[in-house]
Amino acid sequence: MTEQPPSSDDTDLLTLEDVQLDRQISTFITQADRVMEGLGYTEHGFRHANLTARIAFNVLSRLDFDERTAVLACLGGYLHDIGNMVARDAHGQVGAMLAYDVLKDRMRMPDLALVMGAVGNHEEEGGEGASSVAAAVILADKSDVHRSRVRKSAQIDFDIHDRVNYAAEQSFLRVDSSARTVTLELTIDTEISHVMEYFEIFLARMVMCRRAAERLDCQFKLTINGATLL
Repeated sequence: MTEQPPSSDDTDLLTLEDVQLDRQISTFITQADRVMEGLGYTEHGFRHANLTARIAFNVLSRLDFDERTAVLACLGGYLHDIGNMVARDAHGQVGAMLAYDVLKDRMRMPDLALVMGAVGNHEEEGGEGASSVAAAVILADKSDVHRSRVRKSAQIDFDIHDRVNYAAEQSFLRVDSSARTVTLELTIDTEISHVMEYFEIFLARMVMCRRAAERLDCQFKLTINGATLL
């Protein structure tokens, strides 16, 4: 996906560029990633935030949603993990309230509500793509499976999450607007992790992606090493 969200010159809506330049939000993301590192989780910093933002924007753009809605998904994608700054448990709901606090004076309330809903509903535990914005953020977040997220250098230290992410050599979320499909395409090194291990830890995420795609009137598909599995 190569499209870029609009800059401040293109729309009067708060943009990705605006939130990227916000020092408080940057602090939230930095501290959230430090907490996740301390807990032994994969990378949840600026790389993941920016990638999720852009994929969420592109999902809705390619499905011909209006620019305003796509930008809201972009903002939700960028902010979705800031709640990890406080705690891992319920970080979506905590992040939604943090987003409200930093954005309430700069966004119209309906827009802010959609962003909060996307941030608060991106996790499998109780989350749901109740809006197109939330659905796009879910699909973007769950598609980021890649070895660049693994912090540990020695494979002997890998747990199953590290192993599956490290085995993922490529990941791409393909949107076909005419066929109304959203396909997560993965290339996994099976010498590092068996495909079954992917399902062992990520099955709930794939179910969540299927529901999110349905919210966008699409079918979700999963392709691993060229074979369609879902």
